[in-house]
Amino acid sequence: MSKQYANPPIIEAVCEFRFTPDTPWDLTVPGLVYEKIKDKFPQKEQRTVQEIEIKQTPQGIQQEVRTFDRVLFLENTRKMLVQLGPRVLAVNSLKPYPGWEKFEVAIREAFEALTTIVEVKGLQRIGLRYINQIEIPEPSVELEDYFDFYLFTGPRLPQEMSSFIAGCEFPYENNRDKSRVQLKNFSNGADGKVLLRLDIDYFLAQPKGIEIGEAMNWVETAHDRVEEIFEGCITDRLRGLFGGGKQNAGR
Repeated sequence: MSKQYANPPIIEAVCEFRFTPDTPWDLTVPGLVYEKIKDKFPQKEQRTVQEIEIKQTPQGIQQEVRTFDRVLFLENTRKMLVQLGPRVLAVNSLKPYPGWEKFEVAIREAFEALTTIVEVKGLQRIGLRYINQIEIPEPSVELEDYFDFYLFTGPRLPQEMSSFIAGCEFPYENNRDKSRVQLKNFSNGADGKVLLRLDIDYFLAQPKGIEIGEAMNWVETAHDRVEEIFEGCITDRLRGLFGGGKQNAGR
């Protein structure tokens, strides 16, 4: 079982399922799902969201902006919510993060509620994403003191950066899965602290790479991977700021 840091940096966690285009969907689906989960998620809202998709094509990198309507079901605290859109199910947990056990239960209940209503034909993508906001109470920092994942600049380049973003993708399971990791700064210490964001997104990179019945097992494995990546990105000095030593982040 995961131990929790006294001051965990997680500001949002989200698990998203995208279903294949041949999965049937109509306007009655959100209402039917709500009836199954309304005891835990009684509040209803509707929002329009925009997504930016960046694709590598033979003509180069192309950016596509898409707009969707989504129905939201929220806990009374509004710290946990379920989102439903056309062939999309997402479960979000906002700060303060309640721990993996509670988050996993919410994911499972929402997924099972949907799959008892809709005959899901396949999984286009699953993603488990954790966004960590890290505040270091110093006017300036050496990244290598706090991170084992950071942007390196050689000795012939300026060593002071006003802003930066470092990112990469790691392959898993013979490229079936990938993890996209990004570290970027939001303040440069002018107010006496440095603010950074560590974003870890583990996702199914091959459409239909797993069967529907394996989805929650995949989510459990993805959680383990995210924990490993998070701990691999940080040093003991940063763990000390979170209120812990050599332990994981309680995801």
